[in-house]
Amino acid sequence: MTELSASPQAETSFAAILTPHRSLGPKGFAVLMTAVCIVSFSTGLLFYLIGAWPVVGFMGLDVALIYIAFKLNYLAARLYETVDLTQAALTVTRVEPSGKAQVWSFNPYWVRLNLEDRIGRSSELSIASHGKRLVFATFLTDPEREDFAQALSTALSANKAPSV
Repeated sequence: MTELSASPQAETSFAAILTPHRSLGPKGFAVLMTAVCIVSFSTGLLFYLIGAWPVVGFMGLDVALIYIAFKLNYLAARLYETVDLTQAALTVTRVEPSGKAQVWSFNPYWVRLNLEDRIGRSSELSIASHGKRLVFATFLTDPEREDFAQALSTALSANKAPSV
């Protein structure tokens, strides 16, 4: 992960790590794959016994394809975004599954947070400032995106308030 551009003396007033949700954990994956293997083996054995032996290869191919699909899904789940707000900067860092990081930094005083409801599609959360616009948190559900937008909006408002 790359270093964030906040200076060491800057105090973080808001920090969040956004990750995609995956409902099937490693134990559930093992149970699912075991069940798929048992069903495929049983079905393949049945076809073998009635003389349709080429079907056995296709049953094995089904298991392999299901396994590969889940592994690719888990690889994609390694994507995450961090949002850090200090007095000097609002920094969004997106880390791809490959480990490549992209960093965007905005002046928190001028930034506009926009949650756009789109008919028939997921909402879109973006920040804009001085002609730059960044759409982020795309992997969150609509309710999660709304909650996060409210929390970040509150933090931005508190950050803009004069210190007493």
